[in-house]
Amino acid sequence: MPTGKVRERRFYRPCPSDPRPRKSIFDPVHGSIVLDASALGVVATASFQRLWRIRQTGLAHLVFPGANHTRLEHSLGVYWVARQMSERLGCSEDETRLAGIAGLLHDVGHGPFSHTLDLSLRESLGTTHEGIGRRVVLGEEWPGRPVDRAIGGALRRANVSAEEVADLIDPVPGRDRHPLLRRIVHGAIDADRLDYLQRDAHYTGVAHGAIDALRLLETVGTDGRRIWFAEKGRGAVEGFLVGRALMYDTVYYHKTVRAAELMVQAAVERANGYPDEVRAWFSLTDIDLLHTLRGAGGVSRSLVEGIERRQLLKRAFRWPAAWGERASVRRRLERGPDRRAMEDELADRLGAPRGTVLFDVSGVVEEDDARREWAEIAIRRDDGPPNYIATRPPWRALLRRRPTDARVAVYVPERRRARAAALLERDPRFVP
Repeated sequence: MPTGKVRERRFYRPCPSDPRPRKSIFDPVHGSIVLDASALGVVATASFQRLWRIRQTGLAHLVFPGANHTRLEHSLGVYWVARQMSERLGCSEDETRLAGIAGLLHDVGHGPFSHTLDLSLRESLGTTHEGIGRRVVLGEEWPGRPVDRAIGGALRRANVSAEEVADLIDPVPGRDRHPLLRRIVHGAIDADRLDYLQRDAHYTGVAHGAIDALRLLETVGTDGRRIWFAEKGRGAVEGFLVGRALMYDTVYYHKTVRAAELMVQAAVERANGYPDEVRAWFSLTDIDLLHTLRGAGGVSRSLVEGIERRQLLKRAFRWPAAWGERASVRRRLERGPDRRAMEDELADRLGAPRGTVLFDVSGVVEEDDARREWAEIAIRRDDGPPNYIATRPPWRALLRRRPTDARVAVYVPERRRARAAALLERDPRFVP
């Protein structure tokens, strides 16, 4: 939601006598976003413009019709918030520019439908979207995508180090040249989350993400490496944590949204030649991927047609947490071939076509990195040492809260929903 355009502008005031080109873009969340010369060069590249055609919230528009905003809009917002945070924390002009460019490019490696294909991308390419973003920024080759040196050229002309930008997008263990900037771009309360929670709430119409971003920016401080918030910003910090948890429940892990996302994932993973021969698909846009999958035939085509007609799979069962935590089961669920074998075994037992019984394993593969990030959130009273809220019992429970209420769930065609539920109720520890 808009956070007060006039008050926020004070963090960044371009000098009227500066001859370098600037452009002001109106944004429904932040008001006027001012792009400096270095940002304009990056925005003009084809790799960045591709983000126009990737939806920010994947397939959430099937449930929330207004959620048609794009990764490009979000990237502009992260650029703006990263600059404001940097200036508020006393960073130099060069550091502020570096943080802004890293925020602008932090999602340049995303595949179609944003996070929908994260598991498939990792299985096919052996990396994450941040790893691909690193390669795009550095102009390196990666399977299925031509080398793109346009972003590197734009950064050189702006006298911005592509290597330092890449390290902020995809941090390298043991190499932390800019610890403060890294936390601005990749931290617990960072520029990324400050933008997407507000933006996604605005476009979905869900009020939970209406965080007090302005108050957070007004009360943020640093010891030079870590970020903390003043005591008077405690309410905004707590509101941020609650808002994020509720947005995951309400929007990102909505069961119907997950059904559509699983269908796209399965359409990719069930295509002939997966995983080696589909690597180029991860550089496509949303519409191009759907067109490609439709042409792939078989179950891939059927799944895509189901999405286009909004005939989605239904959630039939949710396994208890302890089931998904068993080490032997977790290993099988995290491995793509094993997971698909388990899906097919259950499909055969149900008499359903293979590829139409899908496991949602998001509750299992959710990494613990976020929990480590939350442990860094600190409140500072007066001039005393920062008090890390993870040590406080009321907030420990919230920080440990998983983004989804099910460790593992199964989705099936609607006409087989009752049979699947009955079978799994009788045998909830089903492990083929």
